[in-house]
Amino acid sequence: MQSVDQQVLGQARDWLRAGQPCWLAAVVATYGSSPRPVGSLLTCNRDGRIEGSLSGGCVEDDLLEKLTAGQLAQDRPQFFRYGETEEEAEQLGLPCGGHLDIVVEPHTPTPSSQAHFDHLVDRLARRACVERTVLLKSGAFDYRDVENHADLRYDHEGGVLVQTYGPQDRLFVIGTNMVSAYVAEIAIALGYDVVVCDPRPDRLEDFDVAGVKKVREMPDDAVRRYASDSHSAVVALTHDPRIDDMGLMEALKTDAFYVGAMGSGRTSSNRRGRLKQLELSASEIRRLHAPIGLPIGSKTPPEIAIAVLAEITAVRKQCAPGARLAVERIAAGA
Repeated sequence: MQSVDQQVLGQARDWLRAGQPCWLAAVVATYGSSPRPVGSLLTCNRDGRIEGSLSGGCVEDDLLEKLTAGQLAQDRPQFFRYGETEEEAEQLGLPCGGHLDIVVEPHTPTPSSQAHFDHLVDRLARRACVERTVLLKSGAFDYRDVENHADLRYDHEGGVLVQTYGPQDRLFVIGTNMVSAYVAEIAIALGYDVVVCDPRPDRLEDFDVAGVKKVREMPDDAVRRYASDSHSAVVALTHDPRIDDMGLMEALKTDAFYVGAMGSGRTSSNRRGRLKQLELSASEIRRLHAPIGLPIGSKTPPEIAIAVLAEITAVRKQCAPGARLAVERIAAGA
């Protein structure tokens, strides 16, 4: 599975390679309630094909009609606002009181534009970030390779859009059981690329969740190969320290944004002791979220999976202070 950014930019690249002009649109601001976040992307061509989404409603159809009719973004990038009035918002399916600002860019199949999109797609395919700048007044655009994702920046007066594209977040699951299955299913629904690792061939063969990549490797080797970057989360779910600890020992040394392990408070305390004996530093061990998941009183496998994904989401999104405190308490073993 590819990230939405990669899908949209890849489709724009394919059209340009085929000699077809296209447009690239991005949500640069939202007001009130909005169905899609800032940074959402869409590309479309003159044949009416669309990849991506700006609203999930009628905005896409209206935008395509304006573009193909020559009313918008024909020669250079253009700013446009949807939902200016309540009547328009209702007509376009926007939530009450909500409207969104977009920037639309026309692209023609020139060698420079093809090379530009080739680089963007290649960068994402290598699970790396790239920052892209668009100057609305001149129509110029450029990119800069960066290490980390940053929030979209749009200067309306200056006509400058700066947006960072990044790879799809990956969830690396150590172990196959009922909790793993629910975690994988929910993670896929949340847009994660899910990799499930288990060195036990019979367990891995019986693990039947559509859309996951299954790897039969030792967890430490697999973590290095699949989940060592800052767009990865690692969860150890086997209850077998001979398997879990190998993956955790490696994961806690990586740039993974989240590392967690299932088990009771006592089990988690014992695990930290073993990790210390394996010569992990105190700062590395403090990164471990164990017991895993937000404290919602979960007992059943689906409840545990919800708690796990909620905590991962909290860490990834850096959500409300109360949730962050809960995450910090769990990570500290409180």
